[in-house]
Amino acid sequence: MNEQLTFFDTTPTFQPLAARLRPQTLDEVVGQRHLIGPGKLLRRMIESDGVSSMIFWGPPGVGKTTLAHVIARATKSGFIEFSAVTSGIREIRQVMEQAERNRALGERTIVFVDEIHRFNKAQQDAFLPFVEKGSIILIGATTENPSFEVNSALLSRCRVFVLKGLETEDILLLLRRALQSPEGFGNQEVVIGDDALELIARFSNGDARTALSILEMAVLNGDFDGERTTVTQETVEQCTQRKSLMYDRNGEEHYNIISALHKSMRNSDPDAAVYWLARMLEAGEDPLYVARRVTRFASEDVGLADPRALQIAVAAYQACHFIGMPECSVHLTQAVVYMSLAPKSNAMYMAYESAKKDALKQLSEPVPLNIRNGVTELMRREGYGKGYQYAHDTDEKLTDMQCLPDSLLDREYYRPTNQGVEARYAERLEQIKAWKRAKRETGDGDEGTVN
Repeated sequence: MNEQLTFFDTTPTFQPLAARLRPQTLDEVVGQRHLIGPGKLLRRMIESDGVSSMIFWGPPGVGKTTLAHVIARATKSGFIEFSAVTSGIREIRQVMEQAERNRALGERTIVFVDEIHRFNKAQQDAFLPFVEKGSIILIGATTENPSFEVNSALLSRCRVFVLKGLETEDILLLLRRALQSPEGFGNQEVVIGDDALELIARFSNGDARTALSILEMAVLNGDFDGERTTVTQETVEQCTQRKSLMYDRNGEEHYNIISALHKSMRNSDPDAAVYWLARMLEAGEDPLYVARRVTRFASEDVGLADPRALQIAVAAYQACHFIGMPECSVHLTQAVVYMSLAPKSNAMYMAYESAKKDALKQLSEPVPLNIRNGVTELMRREGYGKGYQYAHDTDEKLTDMQCLPDSLLDREYYRPTNQGVEARYAERLEQIKAWKRAKRETGDGDEGTVN
């Protein structure tokens, strides 16, 4: 469904505190000074009536919807609000046709799409011709990175503005405004200490809507005595019993935090790694997902520098599978700390990525006949297995047999580091290569031995 508003709409009898206090002008908007402060780009666009289609990208409760409403009022534009959750292509086209008729009458229409990342490609594409013709000014709001969630064709026609979480001082300003404003609690006497307001502000984590909702709940549950409502610290603490960590298991913050965990382990920082691990688990992340990522890390960033790392990671995964949360948090902590302190080598990762490039370019490269398996007489007549050398038949358990295609002869993918145990593997590999070079040059292996 969509909602079309005019400046003559009346305010509903009851609205949540956050809705009642929604700013009507730029000067009433709290936060986002980097965009709407004096002389800043978005403010200049609004004040000069030069608004174009745009995307607001930022966390919840930072003013994306509010700014869209303020822009519509400041530019005297019609305002249509879509929810990406409930609107389909049919509704989009109907509203676009109405906007086109309005444009013919000289009226500009701002279409605000909340959670635009939830629209599929076809739905997003439905806006394109109307944005291109100037029938509408599209303002999309998203908590997800628009680079990944908004079609490139639509994104290229919109300016992206990044909104930031509000500072604690911004939230405190909002809370005090709510206590003084007639639209808030200004018509009743509410007693609440600065410490309690500070607690609400910190708890809200930059989300104005959350802060105002908590204040409203605290006031409604305060101690009422005649004309006065007293909100104690204890009441506020009850309204904020469990902090909702900023974490979206399917969104960008999910990938930001797992990236932080991975990079903390890579940087050999166990304290940071354990912190990011706790952030994920306490926000409800599946411990098996974390365990899988740690297992990947064990080979991607540790590898043969410490072969036990993979064993530790797999054991942690199994422990998570057996007993689950919250008990398995200690197993993941052990694995994360071990990975952080282990010597580091990305030789496994680099070897595969290098080989992958060649493999993709030469997917049709035939397997050398000598290492094909000649299981039938016909295959053997065709040369399958001819020239194969069985390493176990030699004293060194080595041969100089060619195993790569001719086009990739002598290509090196695995380049061991000198970190941890891998230094021993590097020495072993160099001995093998030296023996093979000597074997090929002299025709026998007497030039050296490999232990």
